[in-house]
Amino acid sequence: MSRVYEVMFIIRPDLDDDEAEKLITGFTSTVTSHGGVVKSVEKLGRRKLAYMVRKFNDGNYVLLTIEADGAGVLELERRLRVTEPVIKFITVRVDEEEKRLAKVKAARGVRRKPAESTPAAPPVAAAAPEAAATEAIEPARASA
Repeated sequence: MSRVYEVMFIIRPDLDDDEAEKLITGFTSTVTSHGGVVKSVEKLGRRKLAYMVRKFNDGNYVLLTIEADGAGVLELERRLRVTEPVIKFITVRVDEEEKRLAKVKAARGVRRKPAESTPAAPPVAAAAPEAAATEAIEPARASA
């Protein structure tokens, strides 16, 4: 059963662009060799880490969106774990979230109805006597 995952990993900042590209293509080939599909590869660039990881303060972020079965994801995670230039990684299953969002959008579409006639605004003259009564009370307090 194929599911959709987002795999984000952080590569060491001192790695060359060519080496990083080879690393990313290696990971994508791992996914495809296990029957998965790489939907997108986003290089998010160099960013500062929230805390020091393996003596690094910065890292190059990469986000892979893949569609694979459990065995393919496990193999990808194993390779991410043993690859030295990868500082950290996380895998998140996103197909359940996509289903939930589709369900919410469908429910919103059903609930929305054409705008019916709205009730008229209250008359303006009704508010005027209250304001006059308030003004009459205020001068009395000032003179006292």
